Amino acid sequence: MKILSRIGFWLLVVAIGVFALFPLYYAIVSSFRSGAQLFTVAYWPERFDLSNYIAVFDRQPFGQNILNSILVAGTVVAISLGLGMTAAYAFGRIAFRGRALLLMTILAVSMFPQVAVLSGMFELIRSLGLYNTLPGLILANLMLTLPFTIWVLTTFMRELPKEIEEAAYVDGATPWIVVRRVFLPLMAPAAVTTGLLAFIVAWNEFLFALTFTLTNERRTVPPAIALMTGSTAYELPWGTIMAASVIVTVPIIALVLAFQRKIVAGLTAGAVKG
Repeated sequence: MKILSRIGFWLLVVAIGVFALFPLYYAIVSSFRSGAQLFTVAYWPERFDLSNYIAVFDRQPFGQNILNSILVAGTVVAISLGLGMTAAYAFGRIAFRGRALLLMTILAVSMFPQVAVLSGMFELIRSLGLYNTLPGLILANLMLTLPFTIWVLTTFMRELPKEIEEAAYVDGATPWIVVRRVFLPLMAPAAVTTGLLAFIVAWNEFLFALTFTLTNERRTVPPAIALMTGSTAYELPWGTIMAASVIVTVPIIALVLAFQRKIVAGLTAGAVKG
């Protein structure tokens, strides 16, 4: 009975893995195909033709689009973690009137769908003169990443023992030194996990990037891929789209593999006490 349950467990794991990874695998296979081959089903690469990958950079400034995404996502992560860490210290360690209400308000901001705030955000960005600029995208993406960054880091901050903070104050440390030299190293796994989630959100964000940019040189990769056009469905550059999708997925996979230990530590921190 135990053997059957173990076999069933691993079959379920394999089924979930295939279900999750098959779309990426099929995109990779399709990225090496072109012409009429794209409209026939093939589960194995017939040949490794790199013409689609070359066409991605020939037909539009896709290298600039990737650089834009890196700049936007990286800046969003840096600002979110910087503000989130200090806000988490205030919410997690300092007692002040209205703290719970303010924290719930920050969480409630993330519950609004993007389309509900799109017009208001557009007017704000246009009035600030940030339309079709990377700072405009950074400002818009902060609305998506900052609330959950503050909420998650506050949760981790509350789990840290107060004796560490009190000992630092006894030694003459200021609140900023406590945050920077005491809490920041201890919260590194949580910061890495939260930062990676914020990076993925900013990297994959489509609606704001499509609405607040006008030229190809200012677009990030999601709208750049979506706007690869053809006169009919059969004339759309599906092979190029698949190649572009594979290219923009690689950085996310690389980041997850590079920080997987800290991600696991951040996800399990605070799960066991005592």
